[in-house]
Amino acid sequence: MSTPSRTEIALITGASAGIGRAFALQLAPRCKDMILVGRDPAKLAKVVAELESPGLTITSFALDLTVTEGVTRVMEAIRQKGPVTILINNAGFASFGKFAESDLDIEMAMVNLHCNASLALCRAALPYMKQEGRGVVINVSSLGSFFPLKYSAVYGASKTFLTMFSQALQLEVQADGIRVQCLCPGYTRSDFGDRGPMAKADASRVPDELWWAAEDIVAVSLTQLESESGGVLCLPDESSRKLVQQALSAQAAEFA
Repeated sequence: MSTPSRTEIALITGASAGIGRAFALQLAPRCKDMILVGRDPAKLAKVVAELESPGLTITSFALDLTVTEGVTRVMEAIRQKGPVTILINNAGFASFGKFAESDLDIEMAMVNLHCNASLALCRAALPYMKQEGRGVVINVSSLGSFFPLKYSAVYGASKTFLTMFSQALQLEVQADGIRVQCLCPGYTRSDFGDRGPMAKADASRVPDELWWAAEDIVAVSLTQLESESGGVLCLPDESSRKLVQQALSAQAAEFA
């Protein structure tokens, strides 16, 4: 098998663990440059060490994308280190509990990360992609974006924003040679559920067969991107697609 040529410049947020790390590992062979962003300096440095290889230049930023300063630094990296040809907006977190009793600062930070940061990085990268006549944007949403998530209301709503934004954005840029994918994973094994407010959610209540490895989720994503017929929405398997169909049908029935 021939070695893939290193032609891409990828920017991945949330790259220090889980789905972001898996994207970095699987995309590295085709990249000449990678820009990796994560909050945990130690974990990010470990990923960089895993990826180091001849022909690949890695720039890493331990930043908080819930605040303007962090987003601004990454936008500047797009200008200086680009043109970015693959943008993966993966950074995210969730909260668990009744919204009326929640910490508003945490909920607003979540909206900043999922919505505002993703918008800003897309807006920064797209003009360069249009000049190149090619590019890929992957916005990591959630299977939960299709459901009203009790006790994770803001998480679900912010992911629904990403799902709708991605579909609309593809309509706008498809003539420019740019592919937009909205990856909607379900339960994924990572440290996602161990952080902050989600730590009090009982993951053991989810059957083992519903859990996915981050590496497998990313493999599904990249395989769909390679398909000419692949749509914007990327759900990991047939059972996920059936769940979404049922949810959308139930919503539509309210207007019958």
